[in-house]
Amino acid sequence: MSSAGRIVVIAGPTASGKSDLAVAIAQRLGSAEVVNADSMQLYRGMDIGTAKISNDDRGGVPHHLIDVLGVSDPGSVAEFQHAARDVISECFDRGATPIVVGGSALYVRAVIDPLDFPGTDADVRARWTSELEKRGAPALHAVLAERDPEAAEQILPSNGRRIVRALEVGELTGEPFIATMPGHDSVYPGLTMIGLDVPRDVLDDRLEQRVDQMWERGFVDEVRSLRAQGLEDAPTASRALGYQQILAHLRGETTGDEARATTVSGTRKFARRQDRLFRKDPRIHWLPFDSPTLVDDALGIITG
Repeated sequence: MSSAGRIVVIAGPTASGKSDLAVAIAQRLGSAEVVNADSMQLYRGMDIGTAKISNDDRGGVPHHLIDVLGVSDPGSVAEFQHAARDVISECFDRGATPIVVGGSALYVRAVIDPLDFPGTDADVRARWTSELEKRGAPALHAVLAERDPEAAEQILPSNGRRIVRALEVGELTGEPFIATMPGHDSVYPGLTMIGLDVPRDVLDDRLEQRVDQMWERGFVDEVRSLRAQGLEDAPTASRALGYQQILAHLRGETTGDEARATTVSGTRKFARRQDRLFRKDPRIHWLPFDSPTLVDDALGIITG
């Protein structure tokens, strides 16, 4: 494939090694830049709990859309879409290959596919927000599951903001939220998608090890510091896995061990959901995450 207009996506569940592969591919291509598509790595200070790649580990490869929001900023996938496409356009102008890296199928598809976001209605959103405050996110997620099971599969039961948005869109359009998703036809003709395949039992072990490492690196102290910066009341950042569990611990609602255990179980469920959604995309070339020839195999697919 010609490098002109080439764009690469590295997809897969949490802890599959996406960031490391992206850096290795970028270094081999010579002129490539990474575009983050992890919704929580957008936030400054959310480093340990999001496994944000360090400056040293970036290997000199430019990384975009990391640390661009404060923890109190709401953020939205629509805003992210515009920002990511601007970065990709700038990469093309420089003759660089953008490598989009992310574990959220929605955020990845918002970048590469013709996904248009429906408008909003203040009254409808206020009504659903009121229901959220009265009944809580899990109960409202159950309502969404009845109305739109596929949308509910994509949204965490704790993510009240996205649940409200899905219910609002359903009411405004008269169609399921998922119906607003396009087919698997990218706006970028030079697209190549690579997926990292990790056996479930191996992934479960890797996730538990990752959470243990986060605690050892000072995850609780990170959340405590961000709490002082307004994380507790943040509409989006406070719902991140691990962060919401530690916030509950800091409020005295759970023990530290309980917070860690629920982070592990929640992350495992999230990773399985990520994998299921990506498996529906026929464009993805799946490669074993631990193959000794992973980088060479991925480059062979990319350069064709």
